[in-house]
Amino acid sequence: MEQKAGAQIGVRAFVQSIVILFVLMMVAGALTIIIPAGRYTHIEVDGRQSIDPNSFQLVDKPDYPIWRWFTAPIEVLGSESGLTVIVIIVVLFFAGGAFAVLEKTGTIRAFIGGVVRRFRDRKYLLLYMVCLAFMFLGATLGTFEEVVLLVPVMIALSYSLGWDALVGLGMSILATNMGFSAAISNPYTLGVSQQLAGLPLFSGAWLRIIIFAVIYFIFTAFLVSYARKIDKDPKASLVHGEDTAEREKYKSMDTALLEDDPKQKRAITFFGIFVLFIFATMLTGPFVPAISDYALPIVGILFLIGGLGAGFMSGAGSKAVWQGLKEGIIGLAPSIPLILMAASIRFIIDSGGITDTILHEAAEPFKNLGPFPAALVVYGLALGIEFFIASGSAKAFLMIPIVMPLADLIGVTRQTAVLAYIFGDGFSNLAYPTNPVLLICLGLTVVSYPKWIHWTAKLWLWVLLATVAFLGIAVAINFGPF
Repeated sequence: MEQKAGAQIGVRAFVQSIVILFVLMMVAGALTIIIPAGRYTHIEVDGRQSIDPNSFQLVDKPDYPIWRWFTAPIEVLGSESGLTVIVIIVVLFFAGGAFAVLEKTGTIRAFIGGVVRRFRDRKYLLLYMVCLAFMFLGATLGTFEEVVLLVPVMIALSYSLGWDALVGLGMSILATNMGFSAAISNPYTLGVSQQLAGLPLFSGAWLRIIIFAVIYFIFTAFLVSYARKIDKDPKASLVHGEDTAEREKYKSMDTALLEDDPKQKRAITFFGIFVLFIFATMLTGPFVPAISDYALPIVGILFLIGGLGAGFMSGAGSKAVWQGLKEGIIGLAPSIPLILMAASIRFIIDSGGITDTILHEAAEPFKNLGPFPAALVVYGLALGIEFFIASGSAKAFLMIPIVMPLADLIGVTRQTAVLAYIFGDGFSNLAYPTNPVLLICLGLTVVSYPKWIHWTAKLWLWVLLATVAFLGIAVAINFGPF
């Protein structure tokens, strides 16, 4: 059966997420009965809504019947945040469709092939450049699931260079995940989170670029160290003796990357121009209000036009372009109910009048702890929820609307809270056995999940230390604009 292009939400992951979100909706509804209603005075500070932390008082409960718990995912579309929800869903479809086209027409593969051809005779420089290419795709364009089709090719490349399947997994899906988590302009996590938090889209990029560079250094140091051990002694490979048959299977696969296609070069150049436009939007948005208000839709439209245009230029034919767009949109369709259900949880507690009461009770312990522990709590929450709900955008709709006012009360900037969320959502993707992408990629090799965790444990430790340090820096410098 042919692998579909684009991000595909698996049936098991979808059902699991639906069940968990439904349970959370019912819990939210029950809380509207149990918890007394309360209200802060909402004030405007520098043009944005905030809370007067000393104004909390109990109020009469609104009339909110139980049957409306079940209609909340539809009602949320007519709420104050309804337009934001619709815009984000449309943009996700634009970006997802564009990437599916690039994948279906072979343009992403051609881009990686160009890197391989240029550095083929310098294998460690090649490793650095391939890792950078995959990390860049994850950090800027939000590529993750789409890389699965390139994993076998990278494993074949790794074998041809004298390494093993773990290095192949490292150069491809693990590198992509590192970039996805150290997001610079990732529309799926950063774009959605900043939009929900009311932050200028892609603001604070200067610190995230530094984070990207540090994570790249940690990751490549880890991967190169392991590759050098194999070069010195092939028995140092954690799968030595287990992958003889695999090496034969993958022997000729990497030669496909050596083919040079002039049409794909034009396609890559065309899409590259639109990436520059996206970066221009990212850099000017925070400083130009007229752009900032519409930055996410602009980015989505640029993705779609760039992806379709590159697809038509690739030489794969219009049928492949439209098929890729169709598969990308269908693959993301299950995210709509997940997003609506996640958004409805905040809608339910708002309608029950208990949002401010929950914020008041939650903020009190953290006021005594300080902003840095509070940022770590956001990080921990995202890490915990990721185990059960893999969809980054659905998780953002669940967490961000509740976390942001809490951050305001505690004294954590919204930008820092978004950073903590992105760290928690991303880095755990390839650590948890509940992530379908990890299981698919391991299934392409002889690497078991316990062996994978044994191999990556040191990397996760260094990443955890680095991200905690960066959260400390963000708190210390009052990372903003707010």
